[in-house]
Amino acid sequence: MERFDAVIIGAGAAGMFCAAQAGQAGSRVLLIDNGKKPGRKILMSGGGRCNFTNLYVEPAAYLSKNPHFCKSALARYTQWDFIDLVGRYGIAWHEKTLGQLFCDDSAQRIVDMLVAECDKGGVTLRLRSEVLSIARDESGFVLALNGETVATQKLVIASGGLSMPGLGASPFGYKIAEQFGLKVLPTRAGLVPFTLHKPLLEQLQTLSGVSVPCVITARNGTVFRENLLFTHRGLSGPAVLQISSYWQPGELVSINLLPDLSLEDVLNEQRNAHPNQSLKNTLAMHLPKRLVECLQQLGQIPDVSLRQLNVRDQQTLVETLTAWQVQPNGTEGYRTAEVTLGGVDTNELSSRTMEARRVPGLYFIGEVMDVTGWLGGYNFQWAWSSAWACAQDLAAKR
Repeated sequence: MERFDAVIIGAGAAGMFCAAQAGQAGSRVLLIDNGKKPGRKILMSGGGRCNFTNLYVEPAAYLSKNPHFCKSALARYTQWDFIDLVGRYGIAWHEKTLGQLFCDDSAQRIVDMLVAECDKGGVTLRLRSEVLSIARDESGFVLALNGETVATQKLVIASGGLSMPGLGASPFGYKIAEQFGLKVLPTRAGLVPFTLHKPLLEQLQTLSGVSVPCVITARNGTVFRENLLFTHRGLSGPAVLQISSYWQPGELVSINLLPDLSLEDVLNEQRNAHPNQSLKNTLAMHLPKRLVECLQQLGQIPDVSLRQLNVRDQQTLVETLTAWQVQPNGTEGYRTAEVTLGGVDTNELSSRTMEARRVPGLYFIGEVMDVTGWLGGYNFQWAWSSAWACAQDLAAKR
């Protein structure tokens, strides 16, 4: 039976980075994954360019039942540390918007970098490796894999959440936590498009593909200013993905379709200058024409000139366009979700090392735990930061 200082389950962002860091610090590390190649989700991320971190990472951009948990790891291994690593490998990158950093070339560059870092640390990588069972003994853990049995002092679960099942996502990590008596919080899809109730969906079908800047607000007061995209299934775009993590079933979201102007002032000014101009044409100067036409067909925009627009109708129009109340039917679920909310309860873990408080030698890193970041590189940074914190402890306790 082969023995390792540490076995890491899951060759995604967190698992690969943790393996590399621990290996380079002197630990004998086995990294296993059930897929054909490592970093599958990395390759799919950011439209194939990998949004690997964000310039504005801060704890407030993370959701967790314990909002303080992420602070230590994020402070000890920052976005600047990972940017420095990327720079050492000569990987060109650019800021797209809102601090989001992407590779100029393919996301494969990030995967290749992580593989090279693992090689530098002498990490043993075994792919297409299924974990059949895990048992604890006096010296650590014994893992039955397909074809072999391995033993280790330290076991790191980096198996991710339930999002994107097509890339191998599974509840494996939650089952291991429960096997060892750790609490797992309810999970749900995050950073995911909304579906709409049939009547509204049918009314908005002509808008599929239309994108518009907006300010979107959840019931709890959380606000995002991003683009909204109408789709044939409902609502998507960065604004919707962001707010979906804060939305609860049955709640309304409020959408301001004209965040950059005062509609009241625009209408009054245009009425004075061009009283015979149609309301529809006035609005089409500030909104996509298809959106204006759709809203007019639905009776939301009166078919009148500016001169004919009365005070009551103008007030109703302003409310419609700047505080549009939408009740989503639900979300598209894990199939298209970028992340999983919930997971292993962080109260079970050390925020400094990611080790289970009641099960010495057992660690959880990355998406498998109840820490979820905003859209835009925040979740990758949590992968790097939590993995680094764990690796320091693995090396210290060899």
